[in-house]
Amino acid sequence: MVSVSRTSLRESFISLSLPDYRRLWWAGTFSFMAVQMQFLLRGILAWELTERDGAIGLVYLVFGGTMLIATPLGGVAADRLPKRTVMLWSQAALTAGATAMGVAVISGNEQFWMLAAAGLVQGTAFGFYGPARVAFTTELVGREQLGNAITLSLLSMNSTRVVAPSLAGALAGIAFFGIGGAYLVAGAFSMMSFLAVLRLPRVAPAPDLPPARPLAEIIDGVRYVQSRKHLRRLLVSSFIIIMFGFNYVVFIPALVKDTFNLDNDGWVGVISSAASIGAVAVGLWLAGRADQPGRWRVMAITGTIFGGGVVALALTPTYWAAVLIVIIIGGGTTGYQSLSNAISLNLTEPSHQGRVQSLLQLSFAGFGIAALPLGLLAEAVGRRQAIALMGAIATAAVLVYATVERASQTEIESADPELAKSATCAPTSNVNDCSLVTAVKPSTRSARR
Repeated sequence: MVSVSRTSLRESFISLSLPDYRRLWWAGTFSFMAVQMQFLLRGILAWELTERDGAIGLVYLVFGGTMLIATPLGGVAADRLPKRTVMLWSQAALTAGATAMGVAVISGNEQFWMLAAAGLVQGTAFGFYGPARVAFTTELVGREQLGNAITLSLLSMNSTRVVAPSLAGALAGIAFFGIGGAYLVAGAFSMMSFLAVLRLPRVAPAPDLPPARPLAEIIDGVRYVQSRKHLRRLLVSSFIIIMFGFNYVVFIPALVKDTFNLDNDGWVGVISSAASIGAVAVGLWLAGRADQPGRWRVMAITGTIFGGGVVALALTPTYWAAVLIVIIIGGGTTGYQSLSNAISLNLTEPSHQGRVQSLLQLSFAGFGIAALPLGLLAEAVGRRQAIALMGAIATAAVLVYATVERASQTEIESADPELAKSATCAPTSNVNDCSLVTAVKPSTRSARR
C-alpha cells in the first residue's frame, strides 16, 4: 500500500524530475506570484483612489485590451523566436513595472493613471510571456508527459493566484510594508523569475520557416483553430468561461469592504487566498491523472463547479460563507484550466502551439475587457446581481460545450493533431499549407545550441 502510494506521488510530480522543466516551473511560479500580487494590489489601490467599481473595471480594461493586442503577437513570436529570449524580455518589463509602482506609492506620488500605465506594461509583457512559456513546455518534456507538466504548471499558477493575493493583502495591511512595500516584494519575485529563465537552455526556433509576416501568421493561427472543430469548440467555450466567470476576482475588494463592511486590506487577502485550499487539493489530485482517460469529463465537471460557485458567491450572506465558497471556486478553476490547457496542446501540432496558446490566453484579455462593463453593470443593478450573472454565463458555456462534445470525448482525449486536420485543413493563403503544418515534429531537443 505504501509502495503504491509512493509510486502515485512520484508519478504526480514526474515532470519535475527533468532539470530543464524544473527551472521553467520555478520561473513560472515566481512570475505568477508577482503578477497575481499586483492583480490584487491594483484593485485595492484603485478602490482607495476612487471608491468606484467602474474605476476598478477601467484599470483591468487597460490590462485586458493590451493583452488582446499583444497575445496574438506573442504567439507568433513563440513560434518563430527562441522562447527563452521572448521570456527574458517579457520578464524584464514585468520587473520594471512592479518596481516603478512600488517606488511611486512609497514616495506618495501614486496616481490613478499610473495604475493604467502599469496595466499597459503588464498586459503587453504577459501577452508575450504566456504563449512562450506554455509552448516551451512541449520542447522540454515531450508529449508523453505533457499533461502532467501542464497540470503542474497550472497548479503553481493557480496556487499563486490565491497564495499571492493573501501575501499581498497581508503586506498591504501591515503599516511597515503597505501597498508600496507589497509592490516591491512583487518586483523581487519577478526578478527571481528572470534569473530562473536565464538558466533555461537555448533552443533554436523551427528551421526553414517562410519569411515573417506577423499579421498573416496570426490569421493562419485562427484558420488552424477554425479548421479543427474540437479545438475550436474548446477555445470558444474557454474564452467565455474565463472572460465572465473569473471576473469575480475584480469585485473581491469592493465585496469585502463595501458589502461585508470589513475595512482592513488583510480581509481581502484572506478571501482571495481561500481558493488555495481547493486549488492545491485538486491540483495535487489531478497531477497524476492528467494524462489518463476520463480527463475530458473531469474538465467539464470542474468547469461547472467553477461557474456554479461564482453564482453561489453572489448569493452568500456572510463573509465566512463567502470564504468557503471561494475554496470551492479555487478547486473548480484549477481542474478546468489545467485540463483545458493540456487537451488543447494535445490537439495542436508543435508548429502552431504558440499561436494556439495565444488564442487560448486571449480569454484573460477578454476578462480584462469585460471588467469595465461588468463594473458599470454592478453600479447600475447591484454588485451581487452582476456577479450572479457572470457565474450563470460561465456555467451555461460549460454545459453547452459538454452537451455538444459529449459523444466525442474519447476522440478528443486520444486525438493525434496530425490526423485531426485530415479532410478539414483550411486554405491558409500565402502563409502555411497543410503539408507545412506537419513540418515541425514534436521533439526539438536536437535543435539546442
